[in-house]
Amino acid sequence: MRVPLSWLREYVDLPVTESGRDVQAKLIAVGLEVETVERLGEGLKGPLVVGQVLTIEELEGFKKPIRFCTVDVGDANGTGEPQEIVCGARNFAVGDKVVVVLPGAVLPGDFKIAARKTYGKKSHGMICSGDELGMGDDGTHGIIVLPPEYEVGTDAIELLELVDEVLDIAVTPDRGYCLSMRGVAREAATAYGLPLRDPALLDVPPPNSSGYPVKVSDPMGCDRFTARTVSGLEPEARSPLWLQRRLQKAGMRPVSLAVDITNYVMLEVGQPLHAYDRAAVDGPIGVRRATAGEQLTTLDGTKRVLDAGDLVIIDNRGPIGLAGVMGGAHTEIAAAAADPETGRLRGTTDVVVEAAHFDPISIARTARRHKLSSEAAKRFERGVDPEAASAAAQRTVDLLVLLGGGTAGEGVTEVVSPRGPRTITIPADHPDKVAGVTYGRETVTRRLQQVGCDVYGNTAARNASLGGGRESGGKDELVVTVPSWRPDLSDPNDLAEEVIRLEGYENLPSTLPLPPAGRGLTERQRMYRRVGRALAGAGYVEALNYPFTGPAVLDQLGIEPDDPRRSAVTLVNPLSDEEPDLRTTLIPGLLHALRRNYGRGTHDLALFETGPVFRASGDEKPATRLVVDRRPTDDEIATLDASLPQQPRRAAVVLAGGREQAGWWGSGYPATWADAIEAGRTVAREAGVELIVRQDQHAPFHPGRCAALLALVDGEEVLVGNAGELHPRVIKTLALPERTCAMEIELDRLERAGTGPLRAPRISSFPVATQDVALIVDDAVPAAAVETALRDGAGELLESLRLFDVFTGEQLGAGKKSLAYALRFRAEDRTLTAEEASAARDAAVAAAVERTGALLRG
Repeated sequence: MRVPLSWLREYVDLPVTESGRDVQAKLIAVGLEVETVERLGEGLKGPLVVGQVLTIEELEGFKKPIRFCTVDVGDANGTGEPQEIVCGARNFAVGDKVVVVLPGAVLPGDFKIAARKTYGKKSHGMICSGDELGMGDDGTHGIIVLPPEYEVGTDAIELLELVDEVLDIAVTPDRGYCLSMRGVAREAATAYGLPLRDPALLDVPPPNSSGYPVKVSDPMGCDRFTARTVSGLEPEARSPLWLQRRLQKAGMRPVSLAVDITNYVMLEVGQPLHAYDRAAVDGPIGVRRATAGEQLTTLDGTKRVLDAGDLVIIDNRGPIGLAGVMGGAHTEIAAAAADPETGRLRGTTDVVVEAAHFDPISIARTARRHKLSSEAAKRFERGVDPEAASAAAQRTVDLLVLLGGGTAGEGVTEVVSPRGPRTITIPADHPDKVAGVTYGRETVTRRLQQVGCDVYGNTAARNASLGGGRESGGKDELVVTVPSWRPDLSDPNDLAEEVIRLEGYENLPSTLPLPPAGRGLTERQRMYRRVGRALAGAGYVEALNYPFTGPAVLDQLGIEPDDPRRSAVTLVNPLSDEEPDLRTTLIPGLLHALRRNYGRGTHDLALFETGPVFRASGDEKPATRLVVDRRPTDDEIATLDASLPQQPRRAAVVLAGGREQAGWWGSGYPATWADAIEAGRTVAREAGVELIVRQDQHAPFHPGRCAALLALVDGEEVLVGNAGELHPRVIKTLALPERTCAMEIELDRLERAGTGPLRAPRISSFPVATQDVALIVDDAVPAAAVETALRDGAGELLESLRLFDVFTGEQLGAGKKSLAYALRFRAEDRTLTAEEASAARDAAVAAAVERTGALLRG
């Protein structure tokens, strides 16, 4: 909402010395988001005056039409002689009144005006357009042509109100009343402690039987409809400059008198209005739900197919407008045009003014359904004051009569569905409890009254409280009647918020909660943090992705229809139709981040993410709405938990490009599947788990470069994740870098496989004994199986085991490979003898020979 400060002062007597910045600070203090203060006309310097075009000479020989004009500017140029000006615009004629800037002036943007020779003539100034003066477009895209009544030489800076300040307010959905000058003025009056001149306080005639006939068939969708008529409007009547300038400053373009007045009153009072050409309306006006498939051409020229949920305005021929969103083209106010035969101006002379109140949810759905966000819909969906409809209609009629020369019809139509006032009972100390500050009953009452509420004391409860009844349950309560323009006030907490914001959020004390001694992060939380730190320390960068996905992404990853990752939780109201599900794997989000960074020039990437995935089991029960006036019972919490899908926490990484850059330390090397597996080991070590790595086939990985990451849980091997290189088809489909690798591992399973909290290792003071062995095995035997056998056979003396060489050659024979391991033995209480170390090594080799068919090399 753009609020010109000069307009705001009409309703609140702000101090003369207050600038836009001062008002901005005050409004922010009472909770409005004033984003910017625009200083219109900043740097503007005259002379800028009204002139009258005396002569126009068309200059020939140039690529575009050029005119040499003489303009009467009165005594503004110091001589009284006509001013010679070169101009390229063509929307003015001899005798027109225009805006002229003379040499020595400065226009917005530090554009200095001086006499200069151009197109073979000397131009002493410039005839101005709205854009050149910072006014914005007036619809003509040309020179400003003023009404003939303005005198030559008049100061155009004051006439056009070029110097002003405009507050740009971001109105939140719960503060729809601030999408009007009336609402912002109310907040300004409260902030400054000044009285408000309410523009909606008008004398409105009562409804009568002679008004324009209206029939409302859906009182739930339209609970109030006011109709007024004005006849005898002058087709040539134009909006006065002051009205046009206020619309422009508020961000709207002047169109015609009737349309400008309805827009002006909407900005002033907050009530959207619509004016129909009475000659184009066939019979009574009605309000009903649309029939599916009906068509309506709206004012923007678009033919729309209506939905059964759309609320429409109709006449005898059918829909003539989308209620609360946009009118129809058929009943549009006709612009003034000359009759080709008589030369007389013709246009709309009789209008029907509509001021109605529509259901906010219905209007919001219609606007989104048709992708049509109008100024009217923006206000209706946030809540419009239903009591302001008749006043807005009266204000519109008054302006049409005053500015358009029309006559107001005696008939007044009001179709109203009765509704009672909304009341809320609130304990007088409720704002105190919410804010942690003692405001007192009088302050609470005063602040609520400033908002517009009627506040009454609950006498019986108050007497019981004062008479000692507090022990027996008596409460000091207030009964608050909410004003019609505040539909967002619906419970005691809303009222408490009003008291707190008007008292000043900045006055709330800052108090940090004191946690009970001895409590901190759980072991699970510590493990999650260790995992993140370990991956960051290994050179990965954390990426935070949205937890939304869609079936198309799973198709691109080649995931089979019966894969558990297809069992997704679908959102009722997703942010995007393409991503309606909650993620079942972290990899798609990371691949999207990798592709985006790769496309922006970063080719060496290593990203990680930790977070939950969501798996629907099909056994979830419908969720129940918990109460808010007490703590839910354990059974209620258990029922709510039963309605939630499984949410295992995972860690995942993706890699592409170089894993290590070249430098003085070496030539560097690219990221491979081995790095992805090592990332899984890095994560597992933080849980105190040693992974078992085996070959696997699992989408979206390359079938020959995919590893299953296993861990022992209660003595059984359990799959905790997968790692490897992505399938070439997936890489091509997603436009990823070649040889992109990934890893995903489930942290909850790792936690179950762990041995509990990590313990600091005991450092032995005795030396280590190193024994190397080389075993010949078949190519099909995994190195991990040989390592497991060696580890089990070596016993408790084994401290570490490392594969340091893999060899194949003719001397080994076809289908054979040699695996060389370094075994480190150490005892905690003594120095091992050579015989003890050799015996442990021999036991390890024997276990490997027995399990894998290995042969000791050499």
